[in-house]
Amino acid sequence: MLSRTAGNLFWMGRYLERADFSARLIEATQRLAALPSSYGGASNAWESALAAACQIDAFAATGLAIDEHEVTEFLTLNAGNPSSIRSCLEAARSNARAVRTALTEEGWEAINTAWLEVSRYGTHLSSRETLAQLIEYVKHAVAAFDGAANRTMLRGDAFWFINLGAAIERADNSARLLDVKYHLLLPRDEPVGGSLDYFQWTTILRTVSAMTAYRWVYNDSVKPWLVADLLILNRQIPRSLAACYDEILRHLDLLASHSGRRGPAHRLASAGHARLAGGNIDAIFGQGLHEFLTQFIIDNNRLGEAIAEQYLF
Repeated sequence: MLSRTAGNLFWMGRYLERADFSARLIEATQRLAALPSSYGGASNAWESALAAACQIDAFAATGLAIDEHEVTEFLTLNAGNPSSIRSCLEAARSNARAVRTALTEEGWEAINTAWLEVSRYGTHLSSRETLAQLIEYVKHAVAAFDGAANRTMLRGDAFWFINLGAAIERADNSARLLDVKYHLLLPRDEPVGGSLDYFQWTTILRTVSAMTAYRWVYNDSVKPWLVADLLILNRQIPRSLAACYDEILRHLDLLASHSGRRGPAHRLASAGHARLAGGNIDAIFGQGLHEFLTQFIIDNNRLGEAIAEQYLF
Protein backbone atom coordinates (compact mmCIF):
# COMPACT_ATOMS: atom_id res chain seq x y z
CA MET A 1 0.00 0.00 0.00
CA LEU A 2 1.21 3.50 -0.84
CA SER A 3 2.23 5.64 2.13
CA ARG A 4 -0.18 8.40 1.09
CA THR A 5 -3.05 5.91 1.00
CA ALA A 6 -2.13 4.61 4.46
CA GLY A 7 -2.09 8.16 5.80
CA ASN A 8 -5.49 8.96 4.29
CA LEU A 9 -7.04 5.87 5.86
CA PHE A 10 -5.37 6.44 9.25
CA TRP A 11 -6.59 10.04 9.45
CA MET A 12 -10.03 9.16 8.17
CA GLY A 13 -10.38 6.85 11.17
CA ARG A 14 -9.14 9.56 13.51
CA TYR A 15 -11.45 12.26 12.16
CA LEU A 16 -14.54 10.07 12.37
CA GLU A 17 -13.72 9.11 15.96
CA ARG A 18 -13.13 12.77 16.84
CA ALA A 19 -16.49 13.82 15.39
CA ASP A 20 -18.27 11.13 17.41
CA PHE A 21 -16.47 12.14 20.61
CA SER A 22 -17.35 15.83 20.13
CA ALA A 23 -21.02 14.95 19.72
CA ARG A 24 -20.98 12.83 22.89
CA LEU A 25 -19.05 15.49 24.80
CA ILE A 26 -21.59 18.21 23.96
CA GLU A 27 -24.46 15.96 24.98
CA ALA A 28 -22.80 15.23 28.34
CA THR A 29 -21.95 18.88 28.96
CA GLN A 30 -25.56 19.89 28.41
CA ARG A 31 -26.53 17.56 31.26
CA LEU A 32 -23.89 19.07 33.54
CA ALA A 33 -24.77 22.65 32.63
CA ALA A 34 -28.46 21.96 33.29
CA LEU A 35 -27.82 21.35 36.99
CA PRO A 36 -29.50 24.04 39.14
CA SER A 37 -27.06 26.38 40.89
CA SER A 38 -28.55 25.36 44.24
CA TYR A 39 -27.34 21.81 43.50
CA GLY A 40 -23.82 23.04 42.93
CA GLY A 41 -24.41 23.67 39.24
CA ALA A 42 -21.59 23.17 36.78
CA SER A 43 -20.68 26.80 36.17
CA ASN A 44 -17.48 25.74 34.40
CA ALA A 45 -19.09 22.95 32.36
CA TRP A 46 -18.53 24.56 28.95
CA GLU A 47 -14.94 25.46 29.79
CA SER A 48 -14.50 21.80 30.72
CA ALA A 49 -15.91 20.75 27.35
CA LEU A 50 -13.35 22.93 25.56
CA ALA A 51 -10.57 21.47 27.70
CA ALA A 52 -11.67 17.88 26.97
CA ALA A 53 -11.71 18.69 23.25
CA CYS A 54 -8.28 20.36 23.57
CA GLN A 55 -9.78 23.59 22.25
CA ILE A 56 -9.24 26.10 25.08
CA ASP A 57 -6.63 28.17 23.23
CA ALA A 58 -8.38 27.95 19.86
CA PHE A 59 -11.65 29.17 21.37
CA ALA A 60 -9.93 31.95 23.34
CA ALA A 61 -8.49 33.25 20.07
CA THR A 62 -12.04 33.91 18.81
CA GLY A 63 -12.72 36.37 21.63
CA LEU A 64 -16.16 34.84 22.18
CA ALA A 65 -17.79 34.38 25.57
CA ILE A 66 -17.72 30.87 27.04
CA ASP A 67 -21.41 30.01 27.02
CA GLU A 68 -23.52 27.18 25.66
CA HIS A 69 -24.38 28.69 22.28
CA GLU A 70 -20.89 29.92 21.41
CA VAL A 71 -19.09 26.77 22.56
CA THR A 72 -21.52 24.32 20.93
CA GLU A 73 -21.41 26.23 17.65
CA PHE A 74 -17.60 26.30 17.80
CA LEU A 75 -17.41 22.55 18.44
CA THR A 76 -20.03 21.58 15.87
CA LEU A 77 -20.33 23.83 12.80
CA ASN A 78 -17.48 26.36 12.95
CA ALA A 79 -15.69 26.03 9.61
CA GLY A 80 -12.65 27.83 11.02
CA ASN A 81 -12.15 25.24 13.75
CA PRO A 82 -10.29 22.23 12.26
CA SER A 83 -11.59 20.02 15.07
CA SER A 84 -15.28 20.95 14.81
CA ILE A 85 -17.69 18.17 13.84
CA ARG A 86 -18.23 19.83 10.47
CA SER A 87 -14.48 20.10 9.79
CA CYS A 88 -13.81 16.53 10.97
CA LEU A 89 -16.46 15.06 8.69
CA GLU A 90 -15.25 17.19 5.79
CA ALA A 91 -11.67 16.00 6.38
CA ALA A 92 -12.82 12.38 6.74
CA ARG A 93 -14.70 12.62 3.43
CA SER A 94 -11.72 14.27 1.72
CA ASN A 95 -9.44 11.46 2.91
CA ALA A 96 -12.00 8.83 1.91
CA ARG A 97 -12.40 10.32 -1.57
CA ALA A 98 -8.63 10.23 -2.05
CA VAL A 99 -8.65 6.47 -1.39
CA ARG A 100 -12.08 5.69 -2.80
CA THR A 101 -10.97 2.35 -4.25
CA ALA A 102 -9.73 1.14 -0.86
CA LEU A 103 -13.25 1.43 0.57
CA THR A 104 -16.36 -0.60 -0.14
CA GLU A 105 -19.37 1.11 -1.68
CA GLU A 106 -21.18 0.95 1.66
CA GLY A 107 -18.26 2.53 3.53
CA TRP A 108 -17.92 5.39 1.05
CA GLU A 109 -21.67 6.04 1.03
CA ALA A 110 -21.75 6.22 4.84
CA ILE A 111 -19.02 8.88 4.95
CA ASN A 112 -20.23 10.84 1.94
CA THR A 113 -23.81 10.93 3.21
CA ALA A 114 -22.66 12.03 6.67
CA TRP A 115 -20.78 14.99 5.23
CA LEU A 116 -23.61 16.01 2.89
CA GLU A 117 -26.17 15.91 5.69
CA VAL A 118 -24.05 17.86 8.18
CA SER A 119 -23.06 20.45 5.57
CA ARG A 120 -26.76 21.28 5.17
CA TYR A 121 -26.74 22.72 8.69
CA GLY A 122 -24.48 25.53 7.47
CA THR A 123 -22.08 27.14 9.93
CA HIS A 124 -24.50 28.45 12.57
CA LEU A 125 -26.83 26.73 15.03
CA SER A 126 -30.37 28.05 14.89
CA SER A 127 -31.71 26.43 18.07
CA ARG A 128 -31.13 23.81 20.76
CA GLU A 129 -33.47 21.51 18.84
CA THR A 130 -31.19 21.80 15.81
CA LEU A 131 -28.20 20.96 18.00
CA ALA A 132 -29.94 17.90 19.43
CA GLN A 133 -30.79 16.66 15.92
CA LEU A 134 -27.21 17.23 14.76
CA ILE A 135 -25.69 15.36 17.70
CA GLU A 136 -27.96 12.35 17.24
CA TYR A 137 -27.31 12.28 13.51
CA VAL A 138 -23.51 12.40 13.93
CA LYS A 139 -23.48 9.54 16.45
CA HIS A 140 -25.62 7.40 14.15
CA ALA A 141 -23.59 8.34 11.06
CA VAL A 142 -20.26 7.32 12.60
CA ALA A 143 -21.84 4.10 13.87
CA ALA A 144 -23.16 3.48 10.35
CA PHE A 145 -19.65 3.72 8.92
CA ASP A 146 -18.28 1.41 11.63
CA GLY A 147 -20.98 -1.10 10.79
CA ALA A 148 -20.34 -0.83 7.05
CA ALA A 149 -16.59 -1.23 7.51
CA ASN A 150 -16.88 -4.21 9.84
CA ARG A 151 -19.44 -5.98 7.67
CA THR A 152 -18.05 -5.32 4.21
CA MET A 153 -14.32 -4.51 4.22
CA LEU A 154 -11.58 -6.98 3.44
CA ARG A 155 -9.39 -7.64 6.49
CA GLY A 156 -6.25 -6.09 5.07
CA ASP A 157 -4.11 -2.95 5.19
CA ALA A 158 -7.00 -0.53 4.56
CA PHE A 159 -9.15 -1.94 7.37
CA TRP A 160 -6.21 -2.09 9.76
CA PHE A 161 -5.10 1.52 9.17
CA ILE A 162 -8.63 2.88 9.63
CA ASN A 163 -9.01 1.05 12.93
CA LEU A 164 -5.49 1.97 14.03
CA GLY A 165 -6.27 5.67 13.60
CA ALA A 166 -9.61 5.32 15.40
CA ALA A 167 -7.99 3.52 18.36
CA ILE A 168 -5.27 6.17 18.75
CA GLU A 169 -7.90 8.92 18.73
CA ARG A 170 -10.23 7.05 21.07
CA ALA A 171 -7.46 6.54 23.63
CA ASP A 172 -6.59 10.25 23.54
CA ASN A 173 -10.24 11.25 23.96
CA SER A 174 -10.86 8.91 26.91
CA ALA A 175 -7.73 10.09 28.70
CA ARG A 176 -8.60 13.77 28.24
CA LEU A 177 -12.17 13.22 29.41
CA LEU A 178 -11.00 11.55 32.63
CA ASP A 179 -8.36 14.19 33.29
CA VAL A 180 -10.75 17.11 32.81
CA LYS A 181 -13.30 15.56 35.18
CA TYR A 182 -10.73 14.95 37.86
CA HIS A 183 -9.21 18.42 37.82
CA LEU A 184 -11.57 20.98 36.34
CA LEU A 185 -15.20 20.15 36.83
CA LEU A 186 -15.51 19.82 40.60
CA PRO A 187 -15.56 23.24 42.34
CA ARG A 188 -12.97 23.71 45.07
CA ASP A 189 -15.61 23.92 47.83
CA GLU A 190 -17.46 20.79 46.66
CA PRO A 191 -16.53 17.55 48.50
CA VAL A 192 -15.21 14.56 46.58
CA GLY A 193 -17.92 11.91 46.77
CA GLY A 194 -20.67 14.49 47.18
CA SER A 195 -23.86 14.69 45.12
CA LEU A 196 -22.32 16.86 42.40
CA ASP A 197 -19.26 14.61 42.18
CA TYR A 198 -21.52 11.55 41.82
CA PHE A 199 -23.55 13.19 39.05
CA GLN A 200 -20.43 14.25 37.15
CA TRP A 201 -18.86 10.78 37.23
CA THR A 202 -22.19 9.31 36.10
CA THR A 203 -22.22 11.76 33.21
CA ILE A 204 -18.69 10.71 32.23
CA LEU A 205 -19.86 7.10 32.06
CA ARG A 206 -22.82 8.10 29.90
CA THR A 207 -20.51 10.07 27.59
CA VAL A 208 -18.68 6.88 26.66
CA SER A 209 -21.83 4.70 26.80
CA ALA A 210 -20.45 2.78 29.78
CA MET A 211 -23.13 3.18 32.47
CA THR A 212 -24.59 -0.29 31.94
CA ALA A 213 -21.12 -1.82 31.69
CA TYR A 214 -20.16 -0.22 35.02
CA ARG A 215 -23.16 -1.76 36.76
CA TRP A 216 -22.44 -5.19 35.30
CA VAL A 217 -18.75 -5.15 36.20
CA TYR A 218 -18.81 -3.60 39.68
CA ASN A 219 -22.40 -3.98 40.95
CA ASP A 220 -21.75 -0.92 43.10
CA SER A 221 -22.63 2.75 43.31
CA VAL A 222 -20.62 5.14 41.14
CA LYS A 223 -17.22 5.73 42.74
CA PRO A 224 -14.34 7.73 41.21
CA TRP A 225 -11.67 5.01 41.51
CA LEU A 226 -13.97 2.39 40.01
CA VAL A 227 -14.88 4.65 37.08
CA ALA A 228 -11.17 5.29 36.53
CA ASP A 229 -10.47 1.55 36.76
CA LEU A 230 -13.15 0.84 34.14
CA LEU A 231 -11.98 3.52 31.70
CA ILE A 232 -8.24 2.93 32.16
CA LEU A 233 -7.59 -0.74 32.88
CA ASN A 234 -10.70 -2.78 32.04
CA ARG A 235 -10.27 -4.46 28.65
CA GLN A 236 -13.95 -5.36 28.43
CA ILE A 237 -15.02 -1.78 27.72
CA PRO A 238 -14.10 -0.66 24.16
CA ARG A 239 -13.24 2.93 25.12
CA SER A 240 -10.87 2.08 27.97
CA LEU A 241 -7.21 2.91 27.50
CA ALA A 242 -6.29 -0.78 27.88
CA ALA A 243 -8.82 -1.86 25.23
CA CYS A 244 -7.59 0.85 22.86
CA TYR A 245 -4.01 -0.38 23.23
CA ASP A 246 -5.14 -3.96 22.66
CA GLU A 247 -6.56 -2.72 19.35
CA ILE A 248 -3.50 -0.62 18.50
CA LEU A 249 -1.04 -3.45 19.14
CA ARG A 250 -3.21 -5.99 17.32
CA HIS A 251 -3.47 -3.87 14.18
CA LEU A 252 0.23 -2.99 14.23
CA ASP A 253 1.04 -6.70 14.54
CA LEU A 254 -1.25 -7.48 11.60
CA LEU A 255 0.42 -4.79 9.51
CA ALA A 256 3.85 -6.14 10.50
CA SER A 257 2.92 -9.71 9.60
CA HIS A 258 1.75 -8.50 6.21
CA SER A 259 4.80 -6.34 5.46
CA GLY A 260 7.39 -8.38 7.35
CA ARG A 261 8.71 -5.24 9.06
CA ARG A 262 8.55 -3.85 12.58
CA GLY A 263 9.74 -0.49 13.79
CA PRO A 264 9.66 2.16 16.56
CA ALA A 265 5.86 2.32 16.55
CA HIS A 266 5.67 -1.34 17.56
CA ARG A 267 8.09 -0.82 20.41
CA LEU A 268 6.19 2.21 21.73
CA ALA A 269 2.84 0.43 21.41
CA SER A 270 4.20 -2.67 23.18
CA ALA A 271 5.59 -0.55 26.02
CA GLY A 272 2.27 1.28 26.44
CA HIS A 273 0.36 -1.97 26.32
CA ALA A 274 2.62 -3.53 28.95
CA ARG A 275 2.20 -0.56 31.32
CA LEU A 276 -1.57 -0.86 31.12
CA ALA A 277 -1.51 -4.67 31.40
CA GLY A 278 0.52 -4.43 34.60
CA GLY A 279 -1.37 -1.43 35.92
CA ASN A 280 -3.17 -1.18 39.23
CA ILE A 281 -5.71 1.54 39.96
CA ASP A 282 -4.47 2.03 43.53
CA ALA A 283 -0.95 2.59 42.23
CA ILE A 284 -2.24 5.01 39.59
CA PHE A 285 -4.10 7.08 42.20
CA GLY A 286 -1.03 6.88 44.43
CA GLN A 287 1.11 8.28 41.62
CA GLY A 288 -1.56 10.86 40.85
CA LEU A 289 -4.31 10.35 38.28
CA HIS A 290 -3.56 13.66 36.58
CA GLU A 291 0.14 12.83 36.31
CA PHE A 292 -0.62 9.38 34.92
CA LEU A 293 -3.06 10.69 32.32
CA THR A 294 -0.80 13.57 31.30
CA GLN A 295 2.05 11.15 30.62
CA PHE A 296 -0.31 8.79 28.81
CA ILE A 297 -1.49 11.56 26.47
CA ILE A 298 2.13 12.54 25.72
CA ASP A 299 3.08 8.90 25.02
CA ASN A 300 -0.02 8.33 22.89
CA ASN A 301 0.75 11.41 20.79
CA ARG A 302 4.32 10.18 20.40
CA LEU A 303 2.98 6.82 19.22
CA GLY A 304 0.78 8.54 16.62
CA GLU A 305 3.80 10.43 15.32
CA ALA A 306 5.89 7.23 15.27
CA ILE A 307 3.22 5.46 13.20
CA ALA A 308 3.24 8.30 10.69
CA GLU A 309 7.05 8.25 10.48
CA GLN A 310 7.25 4.47 10.23
CA TYR A 311 4.73 4.27 7.39
CA LEU A 312 5.97 7.49 5.76
CA PHE A 313 2.79 9.59 5.80
